[in-house]
Amino acid sequence: MPTASPDTIRVIVAMNFSDDIMAQLRAVSPRYHIERHFPNVPESAIAEAEVLYTLGYFPDPARAPRLRWIQTHSAGIDHAASQPIMQAEDVDITTSSGIHATPMAEYCLMMMLAFAYKLPLMLRLQGRAEWPDKQHKAFAPRELRGLTVGIVGYGSVGRELARLADGVGMTVLAAKRDLKHPELPEDKYQEAGIGDPTGEIPARLYPPEALASMAAECDFLVLIAPLTGDTRHLVGEDVLNTMKKTAVLINVARGSVVDEKALISALAAGKIAGAALDVFEEEPLSATSPLWQMENVIISPHIAGNSSRYHEKAAALFAENLQRYIEKRPLLNRLERKRGY
Repeated sequence: MPTASPDTIRVIVAMNFSDDIMAQLRAVSPRYHIERHFPNVPESAIAEAEVLYTLGYFPDPARAPRLRWIQTHSAGIDHAASQPIMQAEDVDITTSSGIHATPMAEYCLMMMLAFAYKLPLMLRLQGRAEWPDKQHKAFAPRELRGLTVGIVGYGSVGRELARLADGVGMTVLAAKRDLKHPELPEDKYQEAGIGDPTGEIPARLYPPEALASMAAECDFLVLIAPLTGDTRHLVGEDVLNTMKKTAVLINVARGSVVDEKALISALAAGKIAGAALDVFEEEPLSATSPLWQMENVIISPHIAGNSSRYHEKAAALFAENLQRYIEKRPLLNRLERKRGY
C-alpha cells in the first residue's frame, strides 16, 4: 500500500465489489484507505491492513499483525470457525446477518404456499401432460389463514417471516434463546421498515428446550437458527415425532440443525407431510440421497438468502459499520465467540 498519514485506516476488500460500491465505501471517511483485492490478496497488503472485508479469505494471524476487525460477506461463520484468525481475541468479527431477511422470509412464505396449494403435485402432473380426475378435490388447498407457523430462531429473518405470516392471518409461534428480551437487540442489523423489532407478533415464545412442545402446535415448522454446538441436530426424532402428520418442515438455517437421517425416516413413514430444504448436512447433496426421490420434498441448492442486490445490501451494512468503527461506536452483528454467532 502507498504511504499514508498516521491517522489512515487501511482496509482490504477481498470481494468483487463494483467500482460504484467501492466509491460508496471510500466516501464514508477520508481516513479510510480502501483497496480491493480479489480473488487474491497480496501479502504486503494484508500485512498493513486494520480492517478486512471477506467471504472465504482468512489470513494467518502472523501475516496480519495489524488486523483488528473482519467483516464477513455472509451471515453464518461456521464455514470459517476453524480458522486461527477467528480465535484471535484482539480481532473483532462482524457478520452480514440481517441483509437476507427479505429474500429468506419470502422463500419460506413461498414454500408454505407451495405445500398449501400442492404445487409439487401440480408440476408432476404438468410434466406428464396429465389432467387429473376430480381436480377440485385433488387440489383443495389448506389456506394459510388460520394455520400456525413456528419459527425457530427469532432474528432478523424470523421477524420478517413473522410479519409476512401475520399479514396473511397465520398464528405465529417462535423459539428463541433469550425470552426475557423479545425485542431485536440494538446491535443487530435489520433493514428499516421490515420485521418485528419489538417482538410483538408471536402469540407465544418458547425456550429451545421446549421446541418439541411448540412443534406439536405447528402446521409449518421453520428453522432459521444459527448452527452452534447447542443447535446441531436440534430437530431430531424427538421433535419430529411430536409434529402433526399434516405438518411441513422448512429448513433455511444449516443442514446440521436437523438430524437428516431422522428426517428421511419421518418423511418416508408419513410422520410429517413434507419438507422444504435449502440446506443439507453435506453440500452439494449427494445424488444418492433418498431426499431427491421423495415426492413430499422440495429441494433448493442453498439459495434462500440470495438476492440480485446482495452486494449492495452487504456493502450498505459494511458502510454503516465503517462509520461506527471510525466513531468508536459498537459495531453491528459482532460475533460472540462463546455463543458461536
